[in-house]
Amino acid sequence: MTDWLEIHRGEAPLVVAFPHTGTQIPPELEARFASPWLARKDADWWIDQLYAFARDLGATTVRTRLSRSVIDCNRDPSGASLYPGQATTGLCPTESFDGEPLYRGEGPDQAEIEQRRIAWFDPYHAAITAELARLRAIHPHVVLYDAHSIRSHIPRLFEGELPQFNIGTNGGATCDPALAQAVQSACAASGLTHVLDGRFRGGWTTRHYGEPQNGIHAIQMELAVRGYMAEPADPTPDSWPTELDAQPAILPILRQVITACLAFAKGHV
Repeated sequence: MTDWLEIHRGEAPLVVAFPHTGTQIPPELEARFASPWLARKDADWWIDQLYAFARDLGATTVRTRLSRSVIDCNRDPSGASLYPGQATTGLCPTESFDGEPLYRGEGPDQAEIEQRRIAWFDPYHAAITAELARLRAIHPHVVLYDAHSIRSHIPRLFEGELPQFNIGTNGGATCDPALAQAVQSACAASGLTHVLDGRFRGGWTTRHYGEPQNGIHAIQMELAVRGYMAEPADPTPDSWPTELDAQPAILPILRQVITACLAFAKGHV
């Protein structure tokens, strides 16, 4: 653990990664952003708290405390788009999901982006790599679950209302079909909307680590935030973020999802 990187080690064959829950901004960078609120607006709010139960089940968790506006640990470090032809944000975003400029002036140049990558992106992924290797040495199969959330309505990114559960496997390439089916079944049983490989097919983390033929099964879950916190129609500094619900509606379903991931990893031979 460092001042910005949290690692909680478990022995079960499951790693839960949190690349976007952080809100820390280094002091030397904060003044360059248009506002502290805007630089934190697109965080995956409260997701690490929502999944805290996973550690009690033996899961390992890896989390960066840094804001995704500083460095997005779920983007291709080469700068290549994960969703060609669709609106998205980069390794060091210069605009919010809604298209608002994040910086007062110019954003980071290539040299600064490279410095941020070396300082923060690389250590975060080195931690994931090390934890997967540690667990893979004692388990034939390990699941990497990349945990995310996003507002339900962001017209710049997608039309209409996002399904409650958005499962990503990059078209089935990143995990065994049985894992995707188990997670999808848990979501379907909730009666809430869900989709497999819809708008969010899995980011760089899922695509980079998913090697089912080598015993690493990666899957992404993008939650619509309405399932665990109040969601204003028009987020402002006065209305966003809201608090984590005292009894999140989707928490029982997430417990079933994580339990299904563990059952798959332990039973898949």
